[in-house]
Amino acid sequence: METLDLARGAGALLAVLGLLGLLAWLARRFELHRRLGGPVGGRLAVVETRWLDSRTRLLLVRRDRVEHLLLLGATGPLLIERGIGAASEPSRGPS
Repeated sequence: METLDLARGAGALLAVLGLLGLLAWLARRFELHRRLGGPVGGRLAVVETRWLDSRTRLLLVRRDRVEHLLLLGATGPLLIERGIGAASEPSRGPS
């Protein structure tokens, strides 16, 4: 009976650790820390990310009020465009 209880306990522990690992992977995969209000303020921010394929993505990064477009891929980072003026908030039209 003790062996069965020990096996159940170990199985439950593995199940909980597996679920925690899955949740951590999902949070990293879908960048939940940014969507749930990451650090506020600061001079550096990732404005937008677009995946081009499974290993390459475009990144729009804002430093102070200047934006930079980066290409991150298998060959390493590549600066596409720098010194882009940050876009102002979109106008909502007349109310």
